[in-house]
Amino acid sequence: MILPDLTELVALRGAAHGLSLHARHPAMARLQGAHRSAQRGRGLEFEEVRLYAPGDDARNIDWRVTARRGQPHTKLFREERERPVWLLADLHPGLYFGSRYQLKSALLLRAAALLAWVAVLGGDRLGALIAADGQLPLIYPPRAREAGVLPVLQALAATQPQAPGEADPHGLSTLLQGLQPLLQPGSLVLILSDFSSLDQAAESALAAMSLHSDCRLLWLVDPMEHAGLPAGHFRIGLPGRLWWLDGDRSRTAWLKKWAARERQLDDLASRLNLPLTRLHTSDPVADSLPPLLREASWAA
Repeated sequence: MILPDLTELVALRGAAHGLSLHARHPAMARLQGAHRSAQRGRGLEFEEVRLYAPGDDARNIDWRVTARRGQPHTKLFREERERPVWLLADLHPGLYFGSRYQLKSALLLRAAALLAWVAVLGGDRLGALIAADGQLPLIYPPRAREAGVLPVLQALAATQPQAPGEADPHGLSTLLQGLQPLLQPGSLVLILSDFSSLDQAAESALAAMSLHSDCRLLWLVDPMEHAGLPAGHFRIGLPGRLWWLDGDRSRTAWLKKWAARERQLDDLASRLNLPLTRLHTSDPVADSLPPLLREASWAA
């Protein structure tokens, strides 16, 4: 299978035209139930103070100006023009796997690139946290236009796994905990992961993050993961640690383990009211993501 390079990721800009992350009715969960998060929208920026008028929100009264001038005054705010959009890329050697069309790591890169272009073409600032195997996560603060996208795409192409390996059992929680102090209220966080290292620490970090940010979960899956091995004998494992497995005899235990992961992630999304979308290695990103990002298809 061909690994994505920077040229391919840049070319996905063309597929991003006409797409949006700002639909009023988020439907990133269309492929996986009806989990939704409240659309927090863009942040508010203070603009001016004026005399209080009937119907104004009493919570916006500026008590200092009111006391100084002897008449009630209220604060006015305007919507910020640029919202921070963060890509959290849980990129690890365990994603070097795929039975259809592309590796899970390649799927992550292509989905991240398309979402990045959609964000900046929509006027948002793009930031990213990218897992780097055995090292501290790479951090790219939010920036507008190509200045925000190109360094992220370069980092994704450079850090994608080149061979299979084991995932860090705490990799996802490390990323989420690293992102928390960087977030502004109202940020949009797009989490691309296979959630193989979803643990209690990751769930707690995600719960805290979702209180003030719009978080969306994009689950990278391969058809073989939820269908099990076909009939026959197969050598599986990692280099130097391979063994034979019988497809028929292993399928019951395999599907049971997969069902447990599904329940864990479904329950988390439902409990935190987060959109959860499956992205399949069998589907080209340029075909599977656009229908979820067009305003017309996001209506309730």
